[in-house]
Amino acid sequence: MSVYLSEFLGTMMMILLGDGVVAGVLLKGSKAEGAGWITITLAWGLAVLIGIYVAAASGAHMNPAITLALASLGKLAWGLVPGYIAAQMAGAFTGAVLVYLHYFALWPGTDDPAKKLGVFCTAPAVRHLPSNLLTEIIGTFVLVYGVLAIGANRMTEGLAPLAIALLVVVIGMCLGGPTGYAINPARDFAPRLAHALLPIPGKGGSDWGYAFVPIVGPVIGALGAAFFYHAVAG
Repeated sequence: MSVYLSEFLGTMMMILLGDGVVAGVLLKGSKAEGAGWITITLAWGLAVLIGIYVAAASGAHMNPAITLALASLGKLAWGLVPGYIAAQMAGAFTGAVLVYLHYFALWPGTDDPAKKLGVFCTAPAVRHLPSNLLTEIIGTFVLVYGVLAIGANRMTEGLAPLAIALLVVVIGMCLGGPTGYAINPARDFAPRLAHALLPIPGKGGSDWGYAFVPIVGPVIGALGAAFFYHAVAG
């Protein structure tokens, strides 16, 4: 399997399951309706875990911010970066379309356009763009620094995928409240684009005015974590 196909499939699976649990919790008439934040954060961690196993052949980045961080540390050739990111975006878009199809019968019954948008992408609890940006920077810093530490730690040998999944869970529970913890440009941008293009009944706008936050914030946080890790751990 090529590394690009690996990234496509892993990211697609992650978004299908991750956005899928949000749809189950938010859409009216779903058997999981109202299951809450704990359900979402736990399921997102498991979605990342499954994505890691699916995308093992490429190193399971599934996140442009992680790809850029690893390239900046010399752990990935820069020539592979555009293909990795394109595959991640395509996989995330496809996963979002599959969520739309899977929950096809439930969209008309949900009146709130914000909930429909929330299935696909993140939105702040309180809209204050500087704070929202900082939240995404900090969350992604923790993600990338944690991933690098887990990868270098013999204590997690053989358990790294599970450790990373738990890292995503704890980020969601502890740091995710202000913005919904995108911590991944592909996870937010590609499904947001799918929301804009798909014929979802009563969907409202896709909030492109906020879309730069879950792109710029994770990139800054990831590169900051990579430089800090290199300075501390060598």
